[in-house]
Amino acid sequence: MKLDRRLFSIGLIAAIACGPTIAAAETALERISTSKTIRIAIPADFPPYGFVGSDMLPRGLDIDMASLIADKLGAKAELVPVTTANRVPYLQTNKVDLVISTLGKNPEREAVIDFASAYSPFFIAVFGPKDANIPDPKALSGKTIGVTRGSVDDAELTKVAPADATIMRFEDNNGTISAFVSGQTQLVAAGASVAAAMMEQNPSLEAEYKFLLKESPNYVGVAKGQAELKSKVNEIIASAKADGTLEALAQKWLKRSAGNLPE
Repeated sequence: MKLDRRLFSIGLIAAIACGPTIAAAETALERISTSKTIRIAIPADFPPYGFVGSDMLPRGLDIDMASLIADKLGAKAELVPVTTANRVPYLQTNKVDLVISTLGKNPEREAVIDFASAYSPFFIAVFGPKDANIPDPKALSGKTIGVTRGSVDDAELTKVAPADATIMRFEDNNGTISAFVSGQTQLVAAGASVAAAMMEQNPSLEAEYKFLLKESPNYVGVAKGQAELKSKVNEIIASAKADGTLEALAQKWLKRSAGNLPE
C-alpha cells in the first residue's frame, strides 16, 4: 500500500507539472478555434488604414482586412488599437494574435516575428488635379511640387525630378498639404495616408494619384512559432487576392490598384 501511495503521489506531481506545459503548447490557431475570438492589432489614428469614424467605430482598410480574416477563421475580431512603437511587442508578448497595422517587412522585424503575405499597398506617390497629365517623373518638367523637408518623400522625389522642376520643401506634412490646397504648388509628393486624408477633406480639389515614387506593401504580422496560423492567413489572403477582394479594398480606401502584392 505504501508503494501504491508513493506511485500515486509521483503520478500526481507529474500531472501537475505537465499541466502548464500542455496548456502552453496550445497553438494560437487552436486557441482561436476554441474561443472563437481572435485578437488583432490595428491602427487607430492612421487614415485611411485605421481611424475612428463619426460613429466612433473603427474604420479603414486594415479594419476591413482584420474583419475578413476573422470571418474566414469563424471567429469574432477583438480589435486592439496599437501604435507604431508597440505593435510588434504586443505580438511578442501574446497580447494579440495578429498585427494588421500598416506593418512593413524588414530584416530587423523578421528576426523577431513572422510575416504572412502582403494584403495592401503602402506607398509614396505624386498626387495632383484630375485634369493634370502626370504619368511619370518626366512630366514634372516645369512643374512645382510640394514635399515635406527631409522626409522619405523628399528623398524619393529628389531622385527622379527633372532639373527644371521646382521642389518646394515645407517643414511638416500640414505645411506641405496646405501649400497644395491653397494653390502654392501644382502637385504634391506624399505618403498614401497623408494624401488620402487630404483628398477626403478637400473633395473639391479633385486630386488623384499620379505615379508611384516608392512602394512598401503592408504585411500581416504573426508571432514566431505559429506556423499553422500563418499558413491559414496566407490561404485567406491568397483567396482574397484571387477573387478581387484585395483589389476592391485598395480601390475603396486608397483610390488606386492593389498592384502585384508579394507573398
